Amino acid sequence: MTIAVAAAGISSFALLYAPQPVLPQLAEQYHLDPGGASLAVSVATGALAIAVLPIAALSEVVGRRPVIISSVVASVVFGFLLPLAPSYPALLVLRALQGVAIAGFPGVAAAYLAERLGKAGLAAAVGAMIAGNTVGGMVGRLAAGFTAGPFGYHGALIVVAVIGLVCTVVTVLALPRGEQGTFALTFEDRRRSAVLREQGRAVLAGLGAAVRKPVLLVQYAVALLAMGSFVALYNAAGFRLTGEPLDLSPAIASLVFLAYAMGSVSSATAGKLVGRFGRRGSLAGALLLTIAGAALTLPDSLPLVIAGFVVLTGAFFAAHAVANGWAAAEAPENARGQVGGLYTLSYYLGSSVGGAAGATVYGHAGWTWLIALTACWLALAVAAVVVVVPRSVKASFPTLKVGKEAFTERV
Repeated sequence: MTIAVAAAGISSFALLYAPQPVLPQLAEQYHLDPGGASLAVSVATGALAIAVLPIAALSEVVGRRPVIISSVVASVVFGFLLPLAPSYPALLVLRALQGVAIAGFPGVAAAYLAERLGKAGLAAAVGAMIAGNTVGGMVGRLAAGFTAGPFGYHGALIVVAVIGLVCTVVTVLALPRGEQGTFALTFEDRRRSAVLREQGRAVLAGLGAAVRKPVLLVQYAVALLAMGSFVALYNAAGFRLTGEPLDLSPAIASLVFLAYAMGSVSSATAGKLVGRFGRRGSLAGALLLTIAGAALTLPDSLPLVIAGFVVLTGAFFAAHAVANGWAAAEAPENARGQVGGLYTLSYYLGSSVGGAAGATVYGHAGWTWLIALTACWLALAVAAVVVVVPRSVKASFPTLKVGKEAFTERV
């Protein structure tokens, strides 16, 4: 299961962010500003955000595994079609369709793991899954960045699609068959309209449950604001590194994505952070460290810029792992898919809107103003964690306990 989910994450996130390191080349090819070029990333993540809730609801009926398998297969197909796009608008349409296809994995994977593993091992499993996602994001970006020089962005996208194909084969062969979803029924039952109406009511009830708990609303807000900040910085990174005064080549500039290795390590150790500092302290601390890492990139010094990206990447993925695991653990039993869908919707809505807005701010006002904008977004996320979570946590533990038992329950 670990191998299968990690392979699916590598494929999905390599394909999703493959255009990011070649945004300067796209801007040059199609005479675009940074904001216009960043649409190659934003339309895919935006389509993913729109599709994730319907797909999560579908997984309640047909089961998690079929949705994950369909997702990775379809996203690879679109990956091979992208280089054939005859124009930039056609490329954007294909990217939107690819975003819809990819939505099946991140919107369902956490619920799949929760059903298979229960709460006991969920934090570590989600951390391992996100570690695979970060590896995919890093591999896809590095592969595209290094091959864009000799092969152009068309060849770079083909290379990433081949990587996705290999990982997809691994997922299809290795993913265990799990539970069929909370409301899954036989084919004969699905044909009965009364049963379908009951399923619809159950899914809507689960969606209502997913937005009633304040602690879940905080996780959605963290996903929106933190991911928006993170993608905004990386969308503009290629322009900053290849422009004056740093003036790096595209291949060398793409090495900044090696910072994702730190994200892989930090997300995989999120369970230990939660065990030591609790979810609230771990999440607030990781978000504050993300702000500090972003501030490090302000000077026009390549070592500081690199160090800043390493810090902010590691801190962001630690925050994401804690928030994602927290949402999955707090999800009501009848709303696991809906909670996962809402978290993923927030996450990729942040990626789409925040990424495009950040690139636009960078294009018109420069890197300093981009850092100021993303720092404000992250500070709002910290405020949500600190102000709202204590009230919801207190409500979640009405029985007074002391010692080891109280600490274990709170974690």
